[in-house]
Amino acid sequence: MNTQPTVFGKRKEPHTVIIARGDKIRHFTIRPWVAAMGGTALALIAGGYLVATAYLVVRDDLMGAAMARQARMQQAYEDRISALRAQVDRITSRQLLDQQLMERKVSKLIERQEQLTRRHGRLEPILERGITKSEKQSSVPLPSPRPQKDASLQLRGTTVDITIHTATAYAPPAVATATPMTWPLRDTASDTDADQADRLFVAINRSLRDIETEQIARVETLAEEAYQTAEEIAQALAEAGVSPAENFGMEAVGGPLLAAGNAAPFEERVRELDEALNTLERLKGIARKVPIANPLPGARVTSTFGPRRDPLLGRRAHHSGMDFSGRTGTPIKAAGAGKVIRAGWNGGYGRMVEIDHGNGLTTRYAHMSRISVKVGEHVEPGSVIGKVGSSGRSTGPHLHYEVRKSGKAINPLRFIKAGRNVARLL
Repeated sequence: MNTQPTVFGKRKEPHTVIIARGDKIRHFTIRPWVAAMGGTALALIAGGYLVATAYLVVRDDLMGAAMARQARMQQAYEDRISALRAQVDRITSRQLLDQQLMERKVSKLIERQEQLTRRHGRLEPILERGITKSEKQSSVPLPSPRPQKDASLQLRGTTVDITIHTATAYAPPAVATATPMTWPLRDTASDTDADQADRLFVAINRSLRDIETEQIARVETLAEEAYQTAEEIAQALAEAGVSPAENFGMEAVGGPLLAAGNAAPFEERVRELDEALNTLERLKGIARKVPIANPLPGARVTSTFGPRRDPLLGRRAHHSGMDFSGRTGTPIKAAGAGKVIRAGWNGGYGRMVEIDHGNGLTTRYAHMSRISVKVGEHVEPGSVIGKVGSSGRSTGPHLHYEVRKSGKAINPLRFIKAGRNVARLL
């Protein structure tokens, strides 16, 4: 009896798998759901196989592409690093050049400052020789470099000390030192700092150049003033009848000082100033020897040089000197530098001192109450040689003063006037 179910009038029979092997026969009945599951499993296995195969095929391409991309990125990074290194090398080289240039500029500034200081120190002994105290007080001092309180270059990440060192106006300068420089990568700000540094160097250069120009101008002015002073002294002595060229061996030569080669303008001006001061010094020395000072300052003149009525005899006579009224004991001063050749009683002169000033010039101081020097003694202008009195042929206390040239009496008033003219110059 058939027991198979039917669905909608159709009969479904299970699938049977028969396996025969020799005498043995086996059979399996396969249910539909088992067949479905087996087909599904086979489909999954086939799909997995296909996916695995596709993955294995594509993987090499993906790995190759990834490695190629990584290689390209690495190459790009290396190229970038190389470019940055090249840029750093260029910037470093440029900054080293800038540093060397700045150091050379600083060295030049220090060298110029030292040169100006040496010049200033060189002028000191020259000026000390022939300028009087009043001239020193009235004259304008020579310009000299001064230390800068804050003369350092402040750049981005950089400090360069360019301080100008001078302890005093005439002392040798200290050597300026530059601190180590640490340079950053150059950018717009550092370019601006470099421009500021250049402007500062230009300003300092201009300042030093102005000092140098002012020094030369001042030296020229001093030389001109020295020549003018010497000319005034020579003219005053000439009015007194004393020619330095004739009486004191100063040769009558001259002419402008012209450069004899490649000498620097400052050196030529210093030589000219030296010559002017030498001339002035010689003339001052001559003027100090010539009896141009007043032997009794502030005293009234009671009798002049030349013809007059003799005070004792009342008749016309020649007066060989000048008489200065004064109280007994008033100090009498030497009219110029010289050597005492007489000091004692001398007839109508009474107590008299005679001084030899050289080149035939002598002075006599008569009618003293007291003599304060001895024969052979050297006296300077203004030295006290005695006191006013009325010894010898005299009618009262006064000073009889004579100036003689080669033994011949000449008018002392010319010398006193010359002394008034050159007193401010000595």
